[in-house]
Parts: sequence; C-alpha cells; structure tokens
Amino acid sequence: MSGDRSRFELQPTLEGTLVRLRPLHPDDFDALYGVAKDPSIWEQHPARDRYKEETFREFFREALASRGALLAIDAHDGRVIGSSRFHAYDSHKSEVEIGWTFLARSHWGGIYNAEMKRLMLGHAFRFVDRVIFLVGPHNIRSQRAVEKIGGVHVGTRTDASGRTSFVYQITAAAFARAETRSL
Repeated sequence: MSGDRSRFELQPTLEGTLVRLRPLHPDDFDALYGVAKDPSIWEQHPARDRYKEETFREFFREALASRGALLAIDAHDGRVIGSSRFHAYDSHKSEVEIGWTFLARSHWGGIYNAEMKRLMLGHAFRFVDRVIFLVGPHNIRSQRAVEKIGGVHVGTRTDASGRTSFVYQITAAAFARAETRSL
C-alpha cells in the first residue's frame, strides 16, 4: 500500500476498460433512476420496492448525503449503468465498506461488476487493510457476486433496525495475491 492512509478519498474517479466511476451528483437522478426502476434488480434485496420512484428518491438522497456514492458509466457508450458506494471508513480498524451496488440487467453476468469492484478495491487498499461487504441473507445473487470477486463470508451483523446481514471481507493481502495471479 502507498499513499497517505489518513486521507481516504470516498468519491474518486476511477477508470477501467468497461466501467468508469465518478462521484454521484444531484443531476444524476433521472439517468440513475432509469436503471433502478427495473423491479428485477431489487427482487432479492431487503428493500424490494426500491424500483418505485418515491423509494428510490430516498435511496438517492441518502447516497448523496453519504459523500461516498459513485455513478457507474459504461466506458464504451457513456450510458449510466448503476452505482456503488464507499461507507463506514474506519482508520483505526483499517477498513471500509463497499455496498449499495446495483447494475442494469444489461450489464449483469460478472464482468462489469468484477471490474467495478476491482477498481474500488484497488483504490481502497491504498488506505485500508480490509474491505467489508454486507449482504442480505436472502440475496443469493449478491452473495455469489461478492464470492466471485474474492469475498470470504466471515460472520453476520445485525443493524440498529434489526436487519441481519452476512459479512464478507477481502483483505489487502488476498487482493494483492489475486491481482498477481491475474497478470
């Protein structure tokens, strides 16, 4: 790891071959809701009604307020294809959470999510030793997606509202080994 570990940038601009990530802006609502209004995206998610405009508006407001939300753009045609975010950066634990990720169905299948997460993990591991993912116990699709990128199930966590999530983690060392193998 390199860089100033105390200055984690929660909204970087990250560029890959397939995906470009940039900070979410208030004027991105229409384009992002154009993706999010597909009910199939949310069918395994605890907030299954997030495809409804009023519910998504609250999600979008929270994303902006988090100051960690990123807009995902298809690098080939410039279309908005989803979003993700960094959350709960803890310098003492040397960890950050990546979550709230969704992609347009046209970009399901792994390669877009894998590149998006590789970009985000590469950025995160300049500052932390561990990245956490919280996934609903019934969200099999997201569990498999996190496992495909190297996430290891390490337990469960219950939030203040009583919602239980599976906790997955990827360490900087495991990420570095995986990146070395892919070269």
